[in-house]
Amino acid sequence: MTRVVLVRHGESSYNVERRVQGHCDLSRLTEAGRLGAQQVGAALKELSFAAAYSSPLQRAKETAELILASLETAPTPSFSDDLKEINLVQWEGLRFDEVETRFPEGFQCWRDRPQDLVMQLETPAGVKEFYPVPDLYEQAKRFWQAILPHHANETILVVAHSGINRCLINTAVGLEPANYQSFQQSNCGISILNFVGGLGEPVQIESLNLTAHLGDPLPKFRKGQRGPRYLLVRHGETDWNRDKRFQGQIDVPLNPQGRVQAAQAAAFLKTIPIDHAVSSPMLRPKETAEIILQSHPQVDLTLNPLLCEISHGLWEGKLEAEIEAAYPGKLQQWQQAPETVQMPEGENLQQVWERAVTAWQQILDSTPSKPASEPERPVTTLVVAHDAVNKALLCYLAGLSPANFWTFKQGNGSVTVIDYPQGVDRPPLIQAMNITSHLGGVLDKTAAGAL
Repeated sequence: MTRVVLVRHGESSYNVERRVQGHCDLSRLTEAGRLGAQQVGAALKELSFAAAYSSPLQRAKETAELILASLETAPTPSFSDDLKEINLVQWEGLRFDEVETRFPEGFQCWRDRPQDLVMQLETPAGVKEFYPVPDLYEQAKRFWQAILPHHANETILVVAHSGINRCLINTAVGLEPANYQSFQQSNCGISILNFVGGLGEPVQIESLNLTAHLGDPLPKFRKGQRGPRYLLVRHGETDWNRDKRFQGQIDVPLNPQGRVQAAQAAAFLKTIPIDHAVSSPMLRPKETAEIILQSHPQVDLTLNPLLCEISHGLWEGKLEAEIEAAYPGKLQQWQQAPETVQMPEGENLQQVWERAVTAWQQILDSTPSKPASEPERPVTTLVVAHDAVNKALLCYLAGLSPANFWTFKQGNGSVTVIDYPQGVDRPPLIQAMNITSHLGGVLDKTAAGAL
């Protein structure tokens, strides 16, 4: 496995001024940006990096150098043009409000159909039209193809920019340019990808856009956000998680460690306003939700049975070795092509997908339009469910299919942040995924047991 720790550069002068940066190299880190880079270095101290790669643009280069200087031992960074930010040549240096005024059609295209945005580039042979987002996808693919073969079973650091980082993540998991804006990348946010092999082979997003090391538990709302926020939490650990025993719809309660994880999630979310809460009715998510809501006593908990864990049928209560003995080859099929497996006397993944999506739509429909106490901020809803349900929802929200089920990791007690910046009738933004920093560091160290 190759572990890739992907970081966006620190806050820059153009970020503060809300200017388009792109290839422009006039933007520099602010004092807050330099501090953020040092905080990233402190958060990554437990890791040993075999190599480090950075964009050569100053804001990323300085971020990489500050991170590496914070580590006890660090490789010399290599700089790659394939990590440069998206080329928005006609807009670079302009404020976003100026772009919206001067290029209204292009700006709307950028917001709604980024894959169709066309720009003009002056070349010695004349003016050439190009598509910045599809071009950036090809750039990301070149980077992965160039570096992954050299780092099997190693951990590497990659420091770049918002746009290229999105393309690196999207090309790794198979998302198309139309999904360019599915994932957020905050200044000094940390994402972790685990590659089995090269580009095109299985990859797991262990975590996405972690920001707790910067002092804020969750990424900030987008400027002017109108739509709601959802905090998707997986229940705490059970004894069967620890034993790697398939539990499914057998109603296994939290174990003592699971209650500790729920309390840690509660402390992590204590200062976050929560207006609404929904849980699977099964014991392990329900107790997790109740522990979190002890810090939010004004919030009632709604139970939705459509959020129950996948029914493994005759696999429930069994260990992997017992399943393999009784159903030879089926466990491997579940691990490699989960969308093709019908659980004996249980569910298939499409059935879980359909009821999870129905539950999600019910949650969207029942979300209050404004918080009663602070109508100026977006509504925040807590949703507590299970590994398979959460993974199915994340695939759906990101634009993936049931075949991508294993793409997203969901640790016990982890928190995922999903925003609807323009309202629930517009596409969601996965702000952060599988936050487990409140459980003991950047890496997800929770039990990797059966579902």
